[in-house]
Amino acid sequence: MSSQYDNAREDVQEVLAASLVKAGRIERVVHAEQVTDIFQSSKEAFGTLVFYFSRLEMTGQSDRESAIKLGKALNVEAFLVLRITAWEYAGKVGDNVGRVGLALRLVDATTGATIWKARHEKSSSYIFNRPNLKDVATELTDEMVKYMPPTVINPKR
Repeated sequence: MSSQYDNAREDVQEVLAASLVKAGRIERVVHAEQVTDIFQSSKEAFGTLVFYFSRLEMTGQSDRESAIKLGKALNVEAFLVLRITAWEYAGKVGDNVGRVGLALRLVDATTGATIWKARHEKSSSYIFNRPNLKDVATELTDEMVKYMPPTVINPKR
């Protein structure tokens, strides 16, 4: 499950987790290292993860059964799927920019339904000093998380 933006993955995971905690609307964030440990320790969970992302990539839809299994493996009621769509320095006519693009999908792990999704991009212009893309990503994730619904899926639990 590699992509052209693998080198940005750790930075984006870190800033997204910080934005979620800072917003205070998430009960618990399972950090990337913990998720990796869970999927490395269980072949079944790893297989479900691979199947989920294959289906998501092919159809653009969250696979209900796989999403529920992933939620159980992670012990969460909802999970956030992150896709990096841009992480680059680019030249536009008369302007240089540092550009970060992200797509987020919030999935209810009790039903498998997508409850929110967003795709945004942020650019920072520069002349001599390139902006730190991690800083651009922080601004972008902070903004995106503001519009995410609270993840209280089933308050009667």
